[in-house]
Amino acid sequence: MEIHLKKPTGKQVKRFLIHTLIILAGNALASAASAFFIIPNGLTMGGTTGLGIFIGNFWDNEFAVSLVVYIVNAVLFVVGSILLGKRFAVATLAGTVFYPSFLSLWTYLNRLYVEHNGAPIAHESPLLACIMGALIFGFGIGIVVRIGASTGGTDIPALIFHKFFNMPVSVGMWSCDIVIIAVQFSVSSVETVLYGIVISLLSSFVINRVSPIGMKRTQVLIISGKYKEIREAILNKLNRGVTMFHARTGFLQENTMVLLTIVSSRDVVKLRNEVQAIDPNAFLMISEVSEVAGRGFSLEKIPLPLSEEKDIQS
Repeated sequence: MEIHLKKPTGKQVKRFLIHTLIILAGNALASAASAFFIIPNGLTMGGTTGLGIFIGNFWDNEFAVSLVVYIVNAVLFVVGSILLGKRFAVATLAGTVFYPSFLSLWTYLNRLYVEHNGAPIAHESPLLACIMGALIFGFGIGIVVRIGASTGGTDIPALIFHKFFNMPVSVGMWSCDIVIIAVQFSVSSVETVLYGIVISLLSSFVINRVSPIGMKRTQVLIISGKYKEIREAILNKLNRGVTMFHARTGFLQENTMVLLTIVSSRDVVKLRNEVQAIDPNAFLMISEVSEVAGRGFSLEKIPLPLSEEKDIQS
């Protein structure tokens, strides 16, 4: 039977290229943080890089960390592919290969830098190296997570524990990092390991802040007797959708409507001004939502004519 492969659209090709560039950039940044700030200054960290740093204490090779990350990532990738399926393998392959590859490149460039300058970056200030390493590492991983890709490594055991033992992924990742950092007590000073804990905490914070960038929106709930006019203003002047809920006031127990709309942060003031111009006594509740998906946000916006107001009180 002849199989016809569907040709990808221009939009799909563009999205694939953008995602590939983001994955490359994210892994390049994360590995640069390790190669220029964390490893040469004798600091510790979690993940496969932390495991590589530990083994590097017994293996006199400047590329020891990169080689260990390659090997561990490859083993975990095979195990994850078997236990988690093909979809996982596709999403994780790039991170499994790119990170250690960039780590090898930056390790070589850092050696040239040290030969030229006599010392690694921030060698006189381990705290500065710790902070900069964590910030750059977290930002790099964050933009990879932002597009739904995986960096491989200790993400994989966490996902396996989640699938078979229902353990939260975040708990699984932290457990792996804690074990790897704790093991390094045997070959590193207490101060160095404490820096490793700071790196893990700070990079996790940055990942959690960076990964939702561009996805957060503002949700606005509006209660007003002039809901018809406000509805028209949202649809016509702000070009945003609106959902209406039947409600009943708690004090007077009167029937009313609640309007729900999602806008970007820059449109909040405009919406508030429009609502207050129509009804100065309108009640607004404004809150931030972490992600919005659907028409007008993750899907292409389609202009629609304003529908006629229906009798919604009946």
